[in-house]
Amino acid sequence: MTDGQNIRPLTSLRFFAALWVVLFHYWNNLTGVMPAFVQKGYLGVELFFVLSGFILCHVYRTSLEDGRFRYGSFLWARLARVYPLHLATLGGLGLVAWVATSRGLRVDPNILSWASLPANLTLTQAWGFAPVAGWNHPSWSISAEWFAYLSFPLFAAGVLKLKHRPLVAVTLAVGFIFALYAGFHALAGFPLTEATIRWGMLRIVPCFAYGCALHSLWRERPGDSPRMALVGALFSGAAVLTLASSGAPDALIVTGLGGLIFFLARLAQTGSELFSARPFVYLGEISYSVYMVCIPWKIVFVNGVNRIFQLNDSHLPIGLWLVLLIGVVPLAALSYHLIEKPSRAWMKLAADSAATRRPAAAEA
Repeated sequence: MTDGQNIRPLTSLRFFAALWVVLFHYWNNLTGVMPAFVQKGYLGVELFFVLSGFILCHVYRTSLEDGRFRYGSFLWARLARVYPLHLATLGGLGLVAWVATSRGLRVDPNILSWASLPANLTLTQAWGFAPVAGWNHPSWSISAEWFAYLSFPLFAAGVLKLKHRPLVAVTLAVGFIFALYAGFHALAGFPLTEATIRWGMLRIVPCFAYGCALHSLWRERPGDSPRMALVGALFSGAAVLTLASSGAPDALIVTGLGGLIFFLARLAQTGSELFSARPFVYLGEISYSVYMVCIPWKIVFVNGVNRIFQLNDSHLPIGLWLVLLIGVVPLAALSYHLIEKPSRAWMKLAADSAATRRPAAAEA
């Protein structure tokens, strides 16, 4: 079901994208044998990227079409969404590393990479400006998102040009994914889906374009059958699970993820309440916090239990590993309510106050 600009099933899906990434990062602390589906957990980032293109088009396309879109206001709103928590996790992880170092504990020197700090502060660490993957490494994807936000008018212009031919837009976007993935691997020697501080900003481009194209198809060709939407969502979800579990090419899995997004959005469009339960929507709302705190929490927890229980390596007993995994959710909820949500509200209030002052100044 849609709630204003919020497509609830897609909000719920965000949590599962974050969980997929978390499992990818945490599994080696349980056992060295990683299931194929978990091995593909880095594609949770691609799921976020496709979702981002879809949702931003959903929120801003009408204002683009009727000339009300304001680029500065858009960028400020996006910065309010991602930057405060990024800054908090960067500073928090830096503080933890500094305290540990001052007490003689060994800390990965890249965490306190001062040469990488300017790029991290300016959200350009995925643009090739960070010499190492320092500080809170998952924030590279926020840098890639920032690149897409800055480029959003270009993506939107392409979608609007093909708005009456949405199937063409989707076909071109899928073709772009396959072509870029193949070409990048041939030139760079590694998959684009493994790019972070090296070419991470390029990694979002095909996914974001795909999300924009899918939204155009969803909007221009609305559906009215909840049953067909559910069948499509279940089929797409099963296809993604099967493809990821069989080690299929990343481009094929990303295409399937787009299908899942499309049909979940179609469910909401038809008025279905499926996948719109409040607990799942709430978990989706805190998914950005889950993603941003998962590595700092892992570093603190694993090092803490190693000292307490005198473990010989980073592998944890199943009970402690479950505490690690489950514990990221309440921690993310805290960061959401104490940092992410109030900071976003404060930045929005600041923008609204500035907007009301400008007409008054003009009249004076």
